[in-house]
Amino acid sequence: METSKLLAPLTLRDITLRHRIVVPPMHQYSGVDGYPTDWHLVHLGRLAMGGASMVVVEATAIAADGRVGYGDLGLWKDEHIAPLRRISAFLRSQGSVPGIQIVHAGRKAATQRPWHGLKSLGTEDILRREEPPWPIISVSGEPADDFSATPHALDLCEIPELIALWRDAASRAAQADFDVLELHGAHGYLLHSFLSPLSNHRHDAYGGSLQGRMRLVLEVVEAVREVWPAGRPLFFRVSAVDGPEDGWCIEDTVVLARELKCRGVDVIDCSSGGIGSVSSRIARTPGFQVRFAAHVREEAGIATMAVGLITSTAQAAAIVDDGKADLVAIGRQCLLEPNLPLRFIRELEPERGFSDWPPQAGWWLARRRIN
Repeated sequence: METSKLLAPLTLRDITLRHRIVVPPMHQYSGVDGYPTDWHLVHLGRLAMGGASMVVVEATAIAADGRVGYGDLGLWKDEHIAPLRRISAFLRSQGSVPGIQIVHAGRKAATQRPWHGLKSLGTEDILRREEPPWPIISVSGEPADDFSATPHALDLCEIPELIALWRDAASRAAQADFDVLELHGAHGYLLHSFLSPLSNHRHDAYGGSLQGRMRLVLEVVEAVREVWPAGRPLFFRVSAVDGPEDGWCIEDTVVLARELKCRGVDVIDCSSGGIGSVSSRIARTPGFQVRFAAHVREEAGIATMAVGLITSTAQAAAIVDDGKADLVAIGRQCLLEPNLPLRFIRELEPERGFSDWPPQAGWWLARRRIN
């Protein structure tokens, strides 16, 4: 039986992933002033020990006022570099490529942690946790939803400074020794809000037509690629569709992907939804976003990563073997089962035994009477 391409290495620029199973960024809401804690080292390190070819650090804010909330990690100051470098070093020591995602939350900033309600910060947060809200910005002056604060619509003169924040954060990510950088342009955060006609109501060069709505994203990518080392891959996470017919659509994503490829983006990470409440209109079934990754890969001629309710070995293998995506990102299932990549490897190639496991565990397991 031919080995699945899921286990084949993938080389992107100067970086080689040992197989195609990736752990995507997942917010932990546990940072302190942007700094990672021991939680992050153990959490991300455990996922690397579980056999992922790449582990991507959660959405990391490019500015203090660009955080989703107080628990976010950050790359807005040089002091964040050293603790993040400690994490990248450990991920690499376990055979995982260290990646990091950077973000500006836009009108979704200044938000409570999920277990506190996931609404805009308010009086209760000040009294209980000494976490006051801060002024937020966005493409236009409309709030994200009925529970969110009203943002300040960015002036034209503020945009160059914003682009510089993305560039500086990318430079710090390189200094922290991450091999892959992903820009978060999905889920209703700032870059996505510029892209989507549901949120972008500008009448200047950054609004209106598709080209206008893409302008900020393309300028950010160009600025980031100037400082991100040429030999290291650049990913872009996109909400491939908003949901409603009058929102951002898959053909818009294809146009954007072609433009991103020309500017040095190597992989499109295909998610969906996130503008207001419209994400609920996208049916969440197993592998529900794989079709977006397949379409973008075919039409834009760029590598893609599929994500969303991918839980089984056969499902993940078929995505890559059928040419629907180049990488498979598995998040929540890896929280449930941190050794999932290692299990997939054993199921696809049982003769490998425990040779792919960290020797501290594999040595013991190989000598059990029942494997």
